[in-house]
Amino acid sequence: MTDVLLRYFQDNLVGAVLVALALAVFVVVGAWLSVIDLRSHLLPNRIIFPAYPVAAVLLGLGALLAGEGERILSMGGGAAVLWLAYFVLRVIYPAGMGFGDVKLAALLGLYLGFAGWSHLLWGTFAAFALGSCWGLVLIVGRRGTLKSAIPFGPFMVAGAALVLALPSLG
Repeated sequence: MTDVLLRYFQDNLVGAVLVALALAVFVVVGAWLSVIDLRSHLLPNRIIFPAYPVAAVLLGLGALLAGEGERILSMGGGAAVLWLAYFVLRVIYPAGMGFGDVKLAALLGLYLGFAGWSHLLWGTFAAFALGSCWGLVLIVGRRGTLKSAIPFGPFMVAGAALVLALPSLG
């Protein structure tokens, strides 16, 4: 997404500022949710739900002002695809995935979808890779087992952040 933001700054300052504000919201909300999830294994609705319209409006207006209205469709598609994928995981194995993770997935899908479908794929992969690595560290260090509960929100946010920091992946 860095290449998108740089292009927006060259072509449309207002659109770039809106996207930069959306990314600032991502950082603040992502950090806040990660700390809460690490401490309590919860991702509160009172934080996630207000972030949806803020991200959608800032990213959507930024895309429209830059003449890239198709990004709005990919944002909505990204949110829907990630929500559905995480919902299916929640239904298949409820002990392994909380519903807060499902709701967070849709929010991250807005951002990753805005950046592109390859970002959506790699951001999702990165979250699971980071979470798996942490689980292995806990198991090898004898601080956890295969049944240990691990807050997944921080890995979802970190995976999305890592991928969003990359230039175009497609």
